[in-house]
Amino acid sequence: MLRNKKLLAHNNIPADMRRVIDELKQSEDKEACLRKAYDTLTAKYCGGRGLTYTKIHHLAISDIEKLWNKEGFMHCTNINYLLKFLLVSSGLFTEDDIIVRWTHIWYVSPHQYLKVRIKDNEYINIDIWAKFCSIEFGDFAHGFH
Repeated sequence: MLRNKKLLAHNNIPADMRRVIDELKQSEDKEACLRKAYDTLTAKYCGGRGLTYTKIHHLAISDIEKLWNKEGFMHCTNINYLLKFLLVSSGLFTEDDIIVRWTHIWYVSPHQYLKVRIKDNEYINIDIWAKFCSIEFGDFAHGFH
């Protein structure tokens, strides 16, 4: 649990983000919470092939408030950080429920996605960044997929 306190030790959580967290806390189960968080983030952020390289300097942003206040393109690592923050803040997930995975897209570009535990031995792959190229809930970008 100490690791959850580290992740949640942010002072500047925007009011609209707090509202989203409050909604997530009302979820009937982990999968419903994950789906709500996924829908919220895919409505606000997206990936992008060329932007990954032209906005490389955005990788250094780790402030929750700055990330949340952005819209449109965001790096996979930053979107995943926001998702992890939302899920753990909901109280339904611990950091141990969320596994960071790496793959390569287009066989050359490193890419991060998450594997999220929704039941004892049941995980769902989540790749919010890849939604822009038709990768849906439960799947992740890899190779030319």
